[in-house]
Amino acid sequence: MAMEQGGSCVRRGGLPRLWLDLAGGFGGLVALVALASSTLALPLAAAWAAGAALLAIAALIRHFWSDPRRGLGPANRVTLARALLVALLAGMLATPAWVDAHPVQVAALAALALLLDGVDGWVARRWRCESDFGARFDMELDAFLILVLCVHLLAMDKAGPWVLAIGAMRYVFVAAMRPWPWLERPLRESRRRKLVCVWQVACLLLCLLPAIGGALATALLVLALALLAWSFAVDVRWLYHTRPQS
Repeated sequence: MAMEQGGSCVRRGGLPRLWLDLAGGFGGLVALVALASSTLALPLAAAWAAGAALLAIAALIRHFWSDPRRGLGPANRVTLARALLVALLAGMLATPAWVDAHPVQVAALAALALLLDGVDGWVARRWRCESDFGARFDMELDAFLILVLCVHLLAMDKAGPWVLAIGAMRYVFVAAMRPWPWLERPLRESRRRKLVCVWQVACLLLCLLPAIGGALATALLVLALALLAWSFAVDVRWLYHTRPQS
């Protein structure tokens, strides 16, 4: 996997700029947690869990980033900023009673993470620093956000355990790459795939709201699951028919 492209995005030098970027991310998370703690009485357990989630994300970034002397660049820094919001949402799962008392705030945080999706792509095109790493970072963060929101809905009793299928589908697909390596081949750019992803997250965050429940929440989530299954089926079919023949 090519880790970065577009030299204009990444400054060269001897300093470990990746570590500075990651340290800035943790600083940003501390600021977010402090704000949530002072205004919404966010419990300490959620803060620690959010830090653990961001630490896992940072470890994956370091694992796939080719040279720590290079910074992430502007586009990946936007994605990292979005990762702070996703980590905070994940951390909130450690305090279900607090989430039950603040569903609107949780939905607003998820909405902000959704609004930032696509900004990193625009920045990458604007500054000509698109990369395989950036596309993968953005995609995997979307998948993690979707899984986190599914767990929130399950914890809120807005849906049964079946809702986890929405968040787990990406990870089942990745696991299937081991017995069927042809699934690992790059997919073509697809507006359909992006629209389905946005629809999923929009449905999930709508269902977080107190006003959305019962039959309406079930209908939205079932539709999101059906569209996701259809989108994966289209991609799997294309990968199967274009697989290298032995």
